Amino acid sequence: MSYTYKNDYEGSDIKLEPAVKDISLQVEAGSYTAILGPNGSGKSTFAKLVDILETADSGELEVFGVNTKDEDGFWDIRENCSYIFQNPDNQIVGTIVEEDVAFGPENIGVKLPELRERVDKALEYVGLKDKAKMQAAQLSGGQKQKLAIAGALAMKPKLLIMDESTAMLDPKSRDEFLAIIDKMQKEQGLTVLTITHDMTEASACEKIFVIEKGRIVAEGKPEEIFLDPEKVRRAGLELPEHISLITELARLQRVKLTKEDLVSRSSCLIKAAEIACSPVKATAKELTAARREEVDPDDIILRIKDLTYRYEKGAPTILEGIDLDVRRGEILAIAGRSGCGKTTLISHLNGLIAPVEGSVEIYPEEGVTISSKVKKDKSLFRKNVGLVFQYPEYQLFEETVYKDIEYGLKMNKTPEDKRKELVLKAAKSVGLDEDKLESNPFELSGGQKRRAAIAGVIAMDPKILVLDEPASGLDPRGRREMFSLIKNLKKQGTTVILVSHNMDEVARYADRVCYMEGGKLIRVGTPEEVFGEDNNIPKPLLYDFAYDVRSEIEKRKGYKMDFGPVGRNAVEEAVNILTAVLDHEEASVDA
Repeated sequence: MSYTYKNDYEGSDIKLEPAVKDISLQVEAGSYTAILGPNGSGKSTFAKLVDILETADSGELEVFGVNTKDEDGFWDIRENCSYIFQNPDNQIVGTIVEEDVAFGPENIGVKLPELRERVDKALEYVGLKDKAKMQAAQLSGGQKQKLAIAGALAMKPKLLIMDESTAMLDPKSRDEFLAIIDKMQKEQGLTVLTITHDMTEASACEKIFVIEKGRIVAEGKPEEIFLDPEKVRRAGLELPEHISLITELARLQRVKLTKEDLVSRSSCLIKAAEIACSPVKATAKELTAARREEVDPDDIILRIKDLTYRYEKGAPTILEGIDLDVRRGEILAIAGRSGCGKTTLISHLNGLIAPVEGSVEIYPEEGVTISSKVKKDKSLFRKNVGLVFQYPEYQLFEETVYKDIEYGLKMNKTPEDKRKELVLKAAKSVGLDEDKLESNPFELSGGQKRRAAIAGVIAMDPKILVLDEPASGLDPRGRREMFSLIKNLKKQGTTVILVSHNMDEVARYADRVCYMEGGKLIRVGTPEEVFGEDNNIPKPLLYDFAYDVRSEIEKRKGYKMDFGPVGRNAVEEAVNILTAVLDHEEASVDA
């Protein structure tokens, strides 16, 4: 099966490459299958072909035994197939939450009281039953994702297609949703086809197909795919965190892994402990972990004092008594479950929202204070604090990338020669090639669009850059590039405030973490402090696995171990495990 998008530019003779090329595969009814691949590989196009949003140019595609080119079978497929898009705003049509969930079933003729039952059950599944009467536009990004999922579940499909549907969910909500899908798949025989970059999610599937440049380059069970890490990385993907850790342990100890070692999390755990307990073969150089760069804790660039906010008088409090100091030159991550107030908090930081109580103060340079309590300071807030929204590419609107980056400077009446200098500097700082500046921004790849949008904010030379889920929707390679950009901005002196659901990335890249719950600050500290063992804050997957490995080693060795500071990636964590064992063994010998 092959498919090529049509060239919509009038008079253009540019021939587009096929988005899907010569694909042959079979998905068993009642199975849980993952389609993996980098951005632009053809994954979403394949999913659209299955749901007849597009029709194959050549070859055949059958869904439920019906050919997608057979017009008489169109509704047989559509009524039994639900599609959840990556961006929930693209499929929410109802003004009120329960009306949106009812939209699909109503359109296929489901009557009361069954309609009411389907809506209530779907909202209960995703944890939005108490939001049924709320306006959909007032939901947080993660809550909107849950609403889109509820709308799909209310259709009672035989086939559920999820296109990065968990990308905007916090870890707990993601796990809850995946547990629901797993239950439906097993109890109701639901066929699940998930398009995902979440390798941990993919590891729970029965079969994986890897697509690259429109072709299938690998297929098999998760443990078969993950046994060849280099092949996975060449496809622009990454291993799940726990498999990445065991792979690095095996590399450091020169141990060969087998397919059986990777079948499940428990088999990985046992093998990891076995490797760590074997005589240490890694060299001293390999057992050296990178150190965290410290910032001056007394050099405060932004201070939030007793910040409280509600949307209107008498409405529930969204933020309550927030006190937070942001240090100059740090990467501060704001984490927490969907709807906890993260986006509302950052909207105060450049004057989009004014505090109901409390204040926000910025100290861009010595002796200068900008306060949210002073109305004339609002424009100064926006000059010193750049805010990049969840989908920054939606901020693009000009004819060329250059004009888009230049726009804010133009509105700010910056002289033309100075504008050019700042545009080129901003483009270079985000890794955007100069030859792309005359391109139409909508012709760029997803990652390039994001860079262009961020460059438009950076060109204004903000002292503080606030990024709301900057890596959402990007494949692993794109995510690495995005965080490499963030680290470079820090090196250049920019203070970065990062909102993220991805706890592993928060732990890896942030200097400090601010964890929120119910509009309040629960904990602020280094990743090691916030993700410690003795609290209820969701831990990064790598931390959880590392702690389990430690417990398994302690059980085998009969002594208590201490890793020291938790590493920022799988290599460092593997190093910590090995050195902890080695240090204890050497101490025992000395004694």
